[in-house]
Amino acid sequence: MATLSLDEEVRLYTNNAEREKYNLLGTLYGIIVALDYLERAYVRDAITAAQYSPACTRLLSQYMTMLKLVKDSVPSIEQFMTRYRMDNPAALHRIRVGVPATVEHSSEAGPETGKWIAETTQNFITFMDALKLRLRAKDQLHPILQELVTGYARFKGSKDWEGRSKMVSWLITLNSMKASEEITDEQSRQLLFDVDHAYAEFFRSLSGKEGS
Repeated sequence: MATLSLDEEVRLYTNNAEREKYNLLGTLYGIIVALDYLERAYVRDAITAAQYSPACTRLLSQYMTMLKLVKDSVPSIEQFMTRYRMDNPAALHRIRVGVPATVEHSSEAGPETGKWIAETTQNFITFMDALKLRLRAKDQLHPILQELVTGYARFKGSKDWEGRSKMVSWLITLNSMKASEEITDEQSRQLLFDVDHAYAEFFRSLSGKEGS
């Protein structure tokens, strides 16, 4: 008869597939906790709307991606939180709403504009992530930047924002290249700097309340 040693490590998994599953569940748990902290920080005015909105959008995007990966193990987020005794009501509310509080509670922006804010924020994040992942070819970057600029231009104040002219200039640069041609590391660094600046300007100027 096998005996259990109290000094022996207890494993949650017995194979690589189970290990990956628990790693993914752990990541989902961490995203929920982080989102809860972010919501509470925003309510206490510990962070600004410009800091809160992109961080919230990123966490919600990560949550949706992770949920697809663990769908077989997580029938619903409520069941997951109950199973692991998670007491994070602020995160659960934000997940149910699906957009940052700056969009949910915007007094001047209608539902359609709120949707545009969330979509444009996600487009900014997607494009900057692509650059950080060292995507360099025109056919990799141009479609993403084009979608970003198109969504960005829907806001009535964007024509006066410095970031718009810089992003349009980069679109022209990419458009003049062959599909397989790549930008240099120096160009990528400058492009990331310009888009990141436009991202910050977007939230400073918009503050979640700009009309469409």
